[in-house]
Amino acid sequence: MKTIAFFNNKGGVGKTTLVYHLAWMFSRMGKRVVVADLDPQANLTSMFLPEDKLEDIWSDSGPGQSIMQALSPIIRGTGDIAPAPVQKIRDSLRLIPGDLGLALFEAELSEAWGKCLDGKEPAFRTTSAFYRIIQAAGKDAEADLILIDVGPNLGAINRAALICADAIVLPLAPDLFSLQGLKNLGPTLKRWRSEWKTRTALNPADDLPLPAGHLRALGYVILQFGLRDSGLVKAYDRWAQKIPGIYEEFILGPKGLSQSWDNVDDHQIAMLKHYRSLIPMAMEARKPIFDLKASDGAIGAHSYSVQSAHSDFSVLAEAILERLSWFDLI
Repeated sequence: MKTIAFFNNKGGVGKTTLVYHLAWMFSRMGKRVVVADLDPQANLTSMFLPEDKLEDIWSDSGPGQSIMQALSPIIRGTGDIAPAPVQKIRDSLRLIPGDLGLALFEAELSEAWGKCLDGKEPAFRTTSAFYRIIQAAGKDAEADLILIDVGPNLGAINRAALICADAIVLPLAPDLFSLQGLKNLGPTLKRWRSEWKTRTALNPADDLPLPAGHLRALGYVILQFGLRDSGLVKAYDRWAQKIPGIYEEFILGPKGLSQSWDNVDDHQIAMLKHYRSLIPMAMEARKPIFDLKASDGAIGAHSYSVQSAHSDFSVLAEAILERLSWFDLI
């Protein structure tokens, strides 16, 4: 069971849509998948579940059925984590629903991070809550893969989520903002890894499983580029050409994670085009774009785009699995 987080501290690049489609594609490829929505915006959860179901799991009249139910004992100070209320999407695909209330956990995670330096067991239980919740859900589902979606920021929630991952995939848009985000991301991940290593040595509870916090970058995926005559449009091409150098310097180099996978020549995993009108069509049909049918409105040119999407995501999923195997992560 391996855990992959998808993260970019610049929003609006299509990260959540990427996770949603990869979850379905991995499932179709015979992998058992658990998806953990650890983004307080809970957009991934809303992609998987209809509104009436969302109303039930976020009910104010009961305990709810989201990640917050699993965290509730820690937040209320009444105990340790509870089992995650997993939603079965299909036999091989499960979801740990997100919750807008997750934002309230930010302050507690931030405080616990500092108290770990004092060797306080409750601080380690709080900091490792995400890890233990998703590991238990993955084990129960006999999962091969756990996919984690997080929000676009460098806060305490994302820090606690990312130290859970065996590898991190960085979705990027070919624009200035994504490049600037990379410059912030590498040094931050490097600092988090170092700080967590210091803290784990102070864990007073031998029976408390903690995430390794390797924070290894698996590579990046360029999303939403425009096509014209089978090539990048000039506006995007300018930024796309800059990504490899910035990635090498700030993610893999001395300013970044340093502990890089030096035997990889190309850190770009894939490049996915913008599927434009297929995305809202898929959201309305509540299915991945590569499953759209004529009855969903995918007719004419759209039908060719649906076939193309299936090929693109299949190739991407295979590439991710291949990279995991290169580094003995699968």
